[in-house]
Amino acid sequence: MTSPRLAVRAIILHENRLLMVNAYGGGRSDLWCAPGGGVDRGASLPDNLAREVFEETGLTVAVNTPCLVNEFHDPGGTFHQVDVYFRCTITTGTITPDWQDPEGIVTQRRFFTREQMAGIRFKPDSLPDVAWGAGLLYDPLEPIVI
Repeated sequence: MTSPRLAVRAIILHENRLLMVNAYGGGRSDLWCAPGGGVDRGASLPDNLAREVFEETGLTVAVNTPCLVNEFHDPGGTFHQVDVYFRCTITTGTITPDWQDPEGIVTQRRFFTREQMAGIRFKPDSLPDVAWGAGLLYDPLEPIVI
């Protein structure tokens, strides 16, 4: 049995809109999530998150307080991931259409209002409450979706 994968994700509200990314090339899925990814051993969670956000969006961020711990898994397989979400603020950069994720994972990046979130597929389900709320939430184990 393998240990759960640890990842970090950013809650970036800018002008009351939440930054989301789509990490499925070729239109394979319309699922959106917060920017971030797996952690590298030997680097802090905030350092890993700042690196991931820059790779996926071209933005430099200040990583602030944790706001959500979410875990998800594949009930029929071995995948299990724990995501730690942090509130972040943009310190430099803007979202531009010509930015390319060097790893080729993120294919789209976009800001959504809370109202627009109701019209898209995203994970985790608690994301709007976390983004526009306060405090720290725990989102229990939920099945993975694509």
